[in-house]
Amino acid sequence: MADVPKPREERAVCLIGDVHGYMSKLERLWRNLESALGTSSFETALIIFLGDYCDRGPDTSAVIDFLISLPSRYPRQSHVFLCGNHDFAFAAFIGALPQHVLPAGGFRQTWDEYLQNEEREGWYKGEGYEVMHVQARRWAGSIKEKFNAKKGINYQGSIYDAETTFKSYGVPHGHPDLMKAVPKEHKEFLADLVWVHEEDNVCIQTSEGLSYHKLIAVHAGLVTKRDVESQLKMLRSRDTSQPKAANLSGRKDVWDIPKALADEKIIEVSGHHGALHIDGLRLIIDESGGLKDLPLAAMILPSKRIIRDTDVLVDQH
Repeated sequence: MADVPKPREERAVCLIGDVHGYMSKLERLWRNLESALGTSSFETALIIFLGDYCDRGPDTSAVIDFLISLPSRYPRQSHVFLCGNHDFAFAAFIGALPQHVLPAGGFRQTWDEYLQNEEREGWYKGEGYEVMHVQARRWAGSIKEKFNAKKGINYQGSIYDAETTFKSYGVPHGHPDLMKAVPKEHKEFLADLVWVHEEDNVCIQTSEGLSYHKLIAVHAGLVTKRDVESQLKMLRSRDTSQPKAANLSGRKDVWDIPKALADEKIIEVSGHHGALHIDGLRLIIDESGGLKDLPLAAMILPSKRIIRDTDVLVDQH
């Protein structure tokens, strides 16, 4: 009697939400993902971090050390590190943006759209500000109104809550010494962050069973009412000349999946939104939003199982 072939074991894909400087949450979530998948499957998984590694939590420097260590610690895994809007602003301040040809005035041309907010947001005016990207100046600034009414908590230093990132490198908030304090390896990590990841033949559980789809991961998402291909072209090129990339920082305009992606049954994955949202092939994984008391979440594909740092999992493998 012929042997019955074993069912194909699909490669696991782990989609990890915004870490925001919380090393303890990241370590717990990492252990829980391994427990949920089993060592063998975990060690060959595709791990996609959805961006925003810095700010809010106390351990940005340690988080980046952890992320940098993963390829050598888990050589059989594949790792994708998306750029979030917080990471972009951090990188801009310390001179770690992707290199592009800029006018003689540096990034000064990015200021105009936001100048009406300069005083209220207390933009950075220290060393080197004259050629900085507008998001760098906002990130390292000192916001005048300390209470964030939308979240019901105080801002931490700036509108980006960047004070904790400065402190994790031993530097007072808003001080230019951060540019020297951040090690070369961290600057290289930030400079290498991708703005979009595209993966073919990703297996996902749907109402019709397991099926295979292209996956596109972008920190905030693709703008619903703009041409998709032009957005992907910009994201692949990492165009830093614009004042603000909606794909990294948008809200309502990037929440829904564009019709072109829905028609082609493409999975679109994001973090950023401070929400856990699953609507067909539109996946938003950011349950904590960087808030201390909310869990750091991840989704495992193909099952779409949600794993949190707060889960208590018993390893049965």
